[in-house]
Amino acid sequence: MRRSRTFRRTGTGLAVTAALAMTGAPAAHGAEEAAKEGGNWASSSDSSFQLSGYVRAWASFNLEDQPELGAVGKDSAGKLSMLRGSLLLDADARTGPVKWKAIGRLDREYKTGYLEDLEDLRATNGTAGGRSITENYNNGDIREFWAEIPIGDRVTVKAGKQQLVWGESDFFQAMDLVHGYDFSWRLFFEGENEEWRKPLIMISTKIRVPEAKGMLAAFVRPGWDRCEDIGNTYDIRGGRWFFQPYRGYDLSQVTDKNCDHKDGDMDDVTGGIRWSGEAFGLNYSVAYLTTFSADPVANSSFRPYKEAVLDPGNVFDLIHPKIDVLGATVSGYSETLDAVISAEVAYTKDQPYNVGSGAFNPGNAANPGIGLNGIKKKDTLRTMIRIDKDLSLENIFGTSRPSFSSVQLFNTQVLNYDGDEDLVRLFAYGTKLNEHSTILTMFTTLNYRNDTINPGLAVGFDLSNGGGFAIPSVALTFSDKWLAKIEADIFWDGGKSNRTQFSNGESQLFGYFSRASQLVFRLTRQF
Repeated sequence: MRRSRTFRRTGTGLAVTAALAMTGAPAAHGAEEAAKEGGNWASSSDSSFQLSGYVRAWASFNLEDQPELGAVGKDSAGKLSMLRGSLLLDADARTGPVKWKAIGRLDREYKTGYLEDLEDLRATNGTAGGRSITENYNNGDIREFWAEIPIGDRVTVKAGKQQLVWGESDFFQAMDLVHGYDFSWRLFFEGENEEWRKPLIMISTKIRVPEAKGMLAAFVRPGWDRCEDIGNTYDIRGGRWFFQPYRGYDLSQVTDKNCDHKDGDMDDVTGGIRWSGEAFGLNYSVAYLTTFSADPVANSSFRPYKEAVLDPGNVFDLIHPKIDVLGATVSGYSETLDAVISAEVAYTKDQPYNVGSGAFNPGNAANPGIGLNGIKKKDTLRTMIRIDKDLSLENIFGTSRPSFSSVQLFNTQVLNYDGDEDLVRLFAYGTKLNEHSTILTMFTTLNYRNDTINPGLAVGFDLSNGGGFAIPSVALTFSDKWLAKIEADIFWDGGKSNRTQFSNGESQLFGYFSRASQLVFRLTRQF
């Protein structure tokens, strides 16, 4: 199949000579924490340098048989689904008043027997001939490269490839939309968002205003990023984290990612502004940003949206239309509950959705189904409320200190919802979008032996459609250098799971993860 210019731009990232891990609990680990743990400094009165990083190994095993491979007589349960290694280098330097940072990471995967089975299944599904599944997971990239310059006592300006985190929610982001996430090789592990967030080339600034007990932050993204840096990236090549029932189906054989679409051109300038401050004992923020829709929508060849697909032989293109988001957060301590209560609201103008429920019917150009009847934009409102509390469980579980726990309720509402508009939740499914989608999540962490043994449990429930997840885990600290984590990612679909590709099954959020439960091991050597 002909590869367009735009498709080629979505390929693997830059090779690096010095290379350097839609949801997870908040964490301050990864590169920044690694830097605090140690590293080698060479310094003088005007300059300094530190190099740190980690080597990390991952392994995961399927806990269930999956229907896609079961249909061709192959088992999945117990098979090694991932064997992955990562090397990350984090360099910090200072030259006079200027602070520099460079982070690079190299990721490589071994093609397990399970991945070979999925690759073989692509031929059965008629999508053979694409690149190897492991090429989708291998990566080498400069994660960050920026310089930060102070201007007077109040202003700092940072320029280069960087990350910005705006918002309060941890599992399902409301305002944290500056960047997309790379979900291609993992989709639901508990972990560090900074490791999966996709940095962008930006100019950002912070202006401290102590008289108003606040700070003004702003950024401009000039449009110099690559196509693969825009929006969320999912495993659409038939790998272990493609949404059920599409494992073993290489969707890239019938679609391109179009980052030059007139409604989502990566060369367009985007940016935002945010004020954060303190008043009446509360921390608060208000923000506005224009960015790209995190999740892609399908620009269908049957009903093109503003322009035709790149390749006439494709069924659709994946695009990320631009959106405008206005949001606010507030948090404060409640003496009554002895807890910190946080809230967040984000109003999104013109959130794009695909149209067309029902099974795929390519012979009916007027109604091909599975989200290929076009694109419609709807304003949406995302709200979150969270309670963070330390629970005194020492006498019950023998922990060494109080246990941090959090409960979060997250709701997405489609404003001016009209069921006759036939919006779908996700392309390639024939499932209608509901007016409300409400998720409840909870997690707690126990601490033993001075925080060297830390069991945890995170659970979530889809209150609108059924289904949920549970992530029991234990994090182990052997020394300042050696860390490990074991977790199980367990899903249930609430009876809303599709078993046939391109059908009108009633899959909802956790139906996409049907029978994808995993047991995951991670070992890290920091330096």
